[in-house]
Amino acid sequence: MAKKITKAAKDAEEIGTSKELYNFLYEACNILRGPVSQDAFKEYITPLLYFKRISDVYDEETKAALELSDGDEEFAALPEQHRFVIPAGCHWDDVRQRTTDIGSAIIGAMRQIELANPMTLYGVLSVFSTANWSNKSVFSDEKLRDLLEHMSKRRLGNGDYAADLMGDAYEMLLKKFADLSKAKAGEFYTPRSVVKLLVRILDPKPGETVYDPACGSGGMLIEAVHHMKNDERCCGAIFGQEKNVTNAAVAKMNLFLHGANDFNIMCGDTLRDPKILANEHLARFDCVIANPPFSLKNWGAEAWKTDRYGRNLWGTPPETIGDYAWLQHMVSSMRSINGRMAVVLPQGVLFRGNEEGRIREELVKSDYVETVITLGDKLFYGTGLSPCILIIRDQKPLLHRGKVLMVDGSKILTPQRAQNILSDDDVDELYRLYTAYDQEEDKSIVVDIETIAGKDYDLSPNKYVKYHKEEVKPYAEVLAEFKSAYQQMIDAEKKFRDILNREAV
Repeated sequence: MAKKITKAAKDAEEIGTSKELYNFLYEACNILRGPVSQDAFKEYITPLLYFKRISDVYDEETKAALELSDGDEEFAALPEQHRFVIPAGCHWDDVRQRTTDIGSAIIGAMRQIELANPMTLYGVLSVFSTANWSNKSVFSDEKLRDLLEHMSKRRLGNGDYAADLMGDAYEMLLKKFADLSKAKAGEFYTPRSVVKLLVRILDPKPGETVYDPACGSGGMLIEAVHHMKNDERCCGAIFGQEKNVTNAAVAKMNLFLHGANDFNIMCGDTLRDPKILANEHLARFDCVIANPPFSLKNWGAEAWKTDRYGRNLWGTPPETIGDYAWLQHMVSSMRSINGRMAVVLPQGVLFRGNEEGRIREELVKSDYVETVITLGDKLFYGTGLSPCILIIRDQKPLLHRGKVLMVDGSKILTPQRAQNILSDDDVDELYRLYTAYDQEEDKSIVVDIETIAGKDYDLSPNKYVKYHKEEVKPYAEVLAEFKSAYQQMIDAEKKFRDILNREAV
């Protein structure tokens, strides 16, 4: 009888496969060492991986079409048989056969593939052409040949690696890039455990829309798709905007590698120029999720005062701190009634005063805030600021109205030598506290808006959570206990000496 494969065994096998592929891809990074700094590995490995995947999938589709048509090569070459068009001379194998000017060949092939697929690949590959592919003082043809030959050792088609496994391996690679460039990593990488917590709380359903206005490498959008079990109704329901052109391209590639087919990732400054619109107004979504840049400076305060999209709901934050601009943009992007959002911000938004304090007061009075969760330190790359999570709903459940759940999660983490993490158990505990919506000593409490107003609209959970306090005994009682213990020690020592003296006689 065939042995039944359990889900746990299958999951372990898939994780191993992703890890194996990750190791293979990271070996390519080692080939780059020397001419390329580790901060720039992402800009070379990402487009090569995408180029190779597209070519190998094209070959799979060609083989399937030949089998379907009894070997009709013209039929197999029709664009209808392929997800992406690869122009003549632009396949991976074409570039691999080059012996000179390999860098220029890589640039040319990627540009032509992008031009041949304007609806799906526009701006995805050309952004990487600024890398020093054709600069032979950086990359000799021999070095590039070594890189291509290494990547050619494995086929990366759908039949070789399912989209989820390919995507998971790439996520591991992004995590490694973040490890190598901690100072810049916050721009594109949010710890996956935090992403899982936010998506789990928002609980997007198939058919609902999801939007990330600061999507980085697309991790939150990918987790939302996974949460919805890659349901076909996710097609056309995933939206994101990212200011950094390279990270926007990475987000598109990341979604593609995870199997997403129809999504809309725009490149641009969300606060100054939101790109995802509906009839010249801000588009609205069921789920809005983001980890925007912490305390962004020079974000566009002057234009915000008369924002054409009406995002200045409660005022204009200072030019030196853009946190409440992001929050107001996200609130403005929520759909009525069922709209909900989860945002990661520095804990300063919970208590800072002046204009931010006035905005926070109006936010609390609006009764949008459902939950505040503070997280521990050293969880995020590139910032010394401790983060918090705000869960906001257009319409809160009836029993939650006029109230806010405060969760102090500052101690719920797993310490590591350099970077703390949220383990699966930590995420489960934070989610349990969120769903319980109740008071728990040292961890959580539900407070009404009047109570928050009494503390000048401070949203810091540690101002409200009830903490366990050890009973402090009166000094006289402690002194008496000390004297008694001291006398017992003297008496015991005397008995011990008497025993020794008797034995000596």
